[in-house]
Amino acid sequence: MAEFPPQHQAHQPGSEARMHPHPEVIGDDYRGSGKLEGKVALITGGDSGIGRAVAVHFAREGASIAIAYLEEDQDAAQTRHLVEQEGATCALYRGDLGDPDNCRRLAEDVVSRFGRVDVLVNNAAEQHNVESLEEITVEDWNRTFQTNIHAYFYLTRACLPSMPRGSAIINTTSVNAYKGNDSLIAYATTKGAILTFTRSIALTLVGRGIRVNGVAPGPVWTPLIPASMDDETVAHFGEQVPMGRAAQPSEIAPSYVFLASRDASYFTGQVLHPNGGYIVNA
Repeated sequence: MAEFPPQHQAHQPGSEARMHPHPEVIGDDYRGSGKLEGKVALITGGDSGIGRAVAVHFAREGASIAIAYLEEDQDAAQTRHLVEQEGATCALYRGDLGDPDNCRRLAEDVVSRFGRVDVLVNNAAEQHNVESLEEITVEDWNRTFQTNIHAYFYLTRACLPSMPRGSAIINTTSVNAYKGNDSLIAYATTKGAILTFTRSIALTLVGRGIRVNGVAPGPVWTPLIPASMDDETVAHFGEQVPMGRAAQPSEIAPSYVFLASRDASYFTGQVLHPNGGYIVNA
């Protein structure tokens, strides 16, 4: 039986408010323990999906939260509400991270308000489902790269001067970086680039005491799914993995908590794989 009813949204990155069922943000049994007390975290794509779940988990661990998002004001406001319910501060920043000037302004605004960035989570993404290589337009190809990898570079470069020793950068890659995907060609290609970017800047920044790691989720129930797939594909989303189902964002976010915290003090250049059972040999 399909886990998700057929549904489709015509505009990316999609609205979490319009999804049914709504993604689970944090599990009832998740207990914070102050792992990020006093830290400042900047999370891109933090209005919904994995980014929202990461924001709420970080807040429960004691962090102050800055969220960057494209234009989904309703979702962003709901995320701020959820973060504030955890007793944390949450600032919202609207804008296109594919524009390097916006990334520079975002970093300046966050530092002006919070003083620094201790944890940078590069997470915002888009994807376009196609049936053939010829179906990919140059515009969609370039746009996917702007959002999924160029923005990671722009924002990381802009934030670095304000990231103290002991900071952490966490990049969202994907299981598709390791196995490929015949219908998400541009997306999978950018996720491979994110993997190499993560490993490369981990080596560059290790001497500055900044750890850089990644998370490579399998299928996750987020707004990108109904916003980029047809009704039938949505209805069977995630059934292909060994566990036979898609993850909820609440199942992915604890990987980010680990990598952001001192628990991961000997991790850099590494990737965690919450992917439902795929063996990727990486």
